[in-house]
Amino acid sequence: MTSVSSAPPTPGGIRRIVAASLVGTTIEWYDFFLYGSAAALVFNSLFFPDSDPLVGTLLSFLTYAVGFAARPLGGVVFGHYGDKIGRKKLLVISLMMMGGATFAMGLLPTHATIGVGAPILLTLLRLIQGFALGGEWGGAVLIVSEHGGAKQRGFWASWPQAGAPGGNLLATGVLALLAAVQSDAAFLAWGWRIPFLLSGVLVVIGLWIRISVSESPVFLEAQKKAAARAEQGIKDEAPVVEVFRRSWREVLTAIGTRFGENISYYILTAFLLVYVTVHLELPKSTALNAVLIGSAVHFVTIPLWGALSDRIGRRPVTLIGAVGMVVWAFAFFALLDTESFPVMALAVTVGLLFHGAMYGPQAAFISEMFDTKVRYSGASMGSQLASIIGGALAPIIAVELLKDYGNSTPVTLYLAFAALVTAVTVWIAKETLGRDLAKDGVSAESDAKVPASVNG
Repeated sequence: MTSVSSAPPTPGGIRRIVAASLVGTTIEWYDFFLYGSAAALVFNSLFFPDSDPLVGTLLSFLTYAVGFAARPLGGVVFGHYGDKIGRKKLLVISLMMMGGATFAMGLLPTHATIGVGAPILLTLLRLIQGFALGGEWGGAVLIVSEHGGAKQRGFWASWPQAGAPGGNLLATGVLALLAAVQSDAAFLAWGWRIPFLLSGVLVVIGLWIRISVSESPVFLEAQKKAAARAEQGIKDEAPVVEVFRRSWREVLTAIGTRFGENISYYILTAFLLVYVTVHLELPKSTALNAVLIGSAVHFVTIPLWGALSDRIGRRPVTLIGAVGMVVWAFAFFALLDTESFPVMALAVTVGLLFHGAMYGPQAAFISEMFDTKVRYSGASMGSQLASIIGGALAPIIAVELLKDYGNSTPVTLYLAFAALVTAVTVWIAKETLGRDLAKDGVSAESDAKVPASVNG
């Protein structure tokens, strides 16, 4: 009997799946990063007006971190049902939740209007955002990974990853445009609401595209097998329970793989806005435009890193990014301190290039670690737990270090350490290139196709 993965999808079919995943993830990351940019630029004044500017920013980033705290819960819930009833249904729900919460933020009254109720409502909506995004990532990368064959999985699965810089590019671009055409007073009074309200339009477009996508054939085959086992009286464990019982090593590997990638991204983008506007006292447009340029290059190069991982392996490409980030951490802030815009843009762009080398192969790498019946749960849990200990705390730790020491050296060491953790994790991990996702475990046939140099 021919396995599901042996029948490659038509070029048009896989491109349609990739387009739907990319549009959906771009919109959801737009919503998520829009909050991070607003937390760095305006939320301290609007929702925490009685605090020192740097303390107010720290409080804004704490509400930002709350979204990360909700992501593992979203990963558990969406992962459980995604492994039970399918990837597609959960992706539609996650997009509606994320878009609805972001649109509602654009309607929120500020502290000046309702006092302490404003930051409470903001935090509640941020929790909904985090919960939705916790279920989005696993489903988006899996539905692409499971539709495509093993030969180009790294390339195709990297496109949903490009939704992160795509969303950041969109969010930063909208904010930069508003900053260019509005005065600071107008932006603070009402202009900041426009990007949040725009999310409502984007979600309608995303839903129209995402609903047209077919369910993962690998999942449908696994669902048939589960039904056959149920008829024989064999009951499967809940996916999240089985993940922690049988695949806990893979979860830890996924966490370590994402740790440095996650921390570096939020330092290079979210914390950068604080460093440039508060510490260097430069206009916010300088920081936004540097991120805009870096994100454009990041968006284009992530699929190229994914394609390279199809040729030389997931581990070598990820190691290029992790080791490169360790080195670049020591140049990054020195280049920002020149206060020259071209040099600052170069610092962000090169940093994001190294980040892309970690991030591009990651979707295929993590997907290939888990069996189909627990893949959504395992990939989501590994990814989102890393987000709590990595991305959620990164801007907070970086701001606190800057506040306590008054210079960037401790932040540099923090960034280098995080990237080193990922480098060590990936060095130890087993290569997954060539795995047949329709089979449980890495088959001897697939493993034999991986060059010996790739596995170390």
